[in-house]
Amino acid sequence: MRTNPATSAEVETWLAVLVREGHLYRTEAVADAIWIVQKGRHSRPWTLHHPVLAMDFIEDILREVHQQEAEPGR
Repeated sequence: MRTNPATSAEVETWLAVLVREGHLYRTEAVADAIWIVQKGRHSRPWTLHHPVLAMDFIEDILREVHQQEAEPGR
């Protein structure tokens, strides 16, 4: 459990890593604490309006990655 709130810098770092590792197609910071993210080239873009919401989105992506890695034959 987090003891301090997420920051915009933390979110931007996580998003950059997820793009670099191929888990997100693109991200764009459109304003302070607002990001547009896209999982795949043809997937629907999501708008994240607050660092806490962005960290929830990031957590979901990380959970998916860990599940895929844990599946047999991958």
